[in-house]
Amino acid sequence: MSTRKYAGFWVRVGASIIDSILILLVAGPLLTALYGRDYWLGEQTTRTGTELLLNYLLPALAVLLFWVYKSATPGKLITGLRIVDARTGAKPTTTQFVIRYVGYYVSMIPLFLGIVWVAFDAKKQGWHDKLAGTVVVKSADDRDLDDDESHEMN
Repeated sequence: MSTRKYAGFWVRVGASIIDSILILLVAGPLLTALYGRDYWLGEQTTRTGTELLLNYLLPALAVLLFWVYKSATPGKLITGLRIVDARTGAKPTTTQFVIRYVGYYVSMIPLFLGIVWVAFDAKKQGWHDKLAGTVVVKSADDRDLDDDESHEMN
């Protein structure tokens, strides 16, 4: 049985930035094609179903599909991370992934405190991880996290 290291705050921030850029690279051109360059000036007051689909539903679906099939988003894959069940170390269930995604909103509401929590938690869990019973770990073939950013899994 191999030891796992919990993924720390900064590597997870890096993975999130990569994911955000990838979502923007897909949704940005579509939004520009549909609404024109003025869309980015923020003067549009009415929101359409297509815009809500591209900005919220499509990214949520993409993240959930990546989690279900790869246990990671592209950003996590690039940075050598994956999501596992906190208790067993196995792949989380689809229900856990859905709870984890909804938990992001809970984590962000109080000034992103539930996200920042990763930096201080012994298992590097955000509130979304705690709600879903998951942890983010360094993949078995990539164990080069600094000791201050990770802790060994029991």
